[in-house]
Amino acid sequence: MYQLDVLINGYPGRSLFHGSLGWSTTTLLRGDGRNILVDVGAFGARHLLKKQLTELRMDAADITDVVLTHAHYDHSVNFTLFPNATVWIGDRELEWAAAQPPGFDPLPELYVRELTVSPRVRRIADGESFLPGFTAIVAPGHTPGHLLFTVSGAAQPLLFTGDAAKNRAELLSMTVNDTYDMQVSRATLELIWATWRRHPDTLLIPGHDLCMRLDDKGEPVYVGERRAAMNAWFGENLEPTVIDLCCGGETARYSA
Repeated sequence: MYQLDVLINGYPGRSLFHGSLGWSTTTLLRGDGRNILVDVGAFGARHLLKKQLTELRMDAADITDVVLTHAHYDHSVNFTLFPNATVWIGDRELEWAAAQPPGFDPLPELYVRELTVSPRVRRIADGESFLPGFTAIVAPGHTPGHLLFTVSGAAQPLLFTGDAAKNRAELLSMTVNDTYDMQVSRATLELIWATWRRHPDTLLIPGHDLCMRLDDKGEPVYVGERRAAMNAWFGENLEPTVIDLCCGGETARYSA
């Protein structure tokens, strides 16, 4: 049985003026002799990843597997930090990402190149069961080969949606903020809902929001509380102004 730790909760927002996509969710599953990270964040997440692993008495060498929903930099670049990990990514996703020319998009060209040649990388097909309890489902729209992951073997079923459904607003509105084809993304959202409702006790873990469960009315409700803030130095000394970015308290590590 897997122990679930949400190391970094994704945030359903982004900077208007500084080019950031916001931060994404990173999740750790431990069990069956494996330590599995699902998505690994961008450069800015590195210090927090290290801190969270240290609190669990782990380090980068202990991670056995890195599972990527897609190739965008804010979900993928830190795979290089984990020297002993097998890296799992969708075959269709990697083929598409490797074929893209350098451009002003979220694909990290040099990291994608490494993914295509690294002997540690394993490519996943649609519908494939790979790690114990893990099944991959192709969910295009955000990218052509984006994957969902269903996981059995935790105290409750898990559904990782990555950026196919970034947040609660996308799930409820049946529209997404970033897609190459809205009709394709809508079909993926319908797939997510159908998968979720098939097992209503499933915990859904999105790419840029808190985890969610379905309440008695079938509506998604948050598990935990959001924690998001920033320090800013507007004065004449190094005493920061703390800017709260949400209306919540602690976002704690929790288990499924």
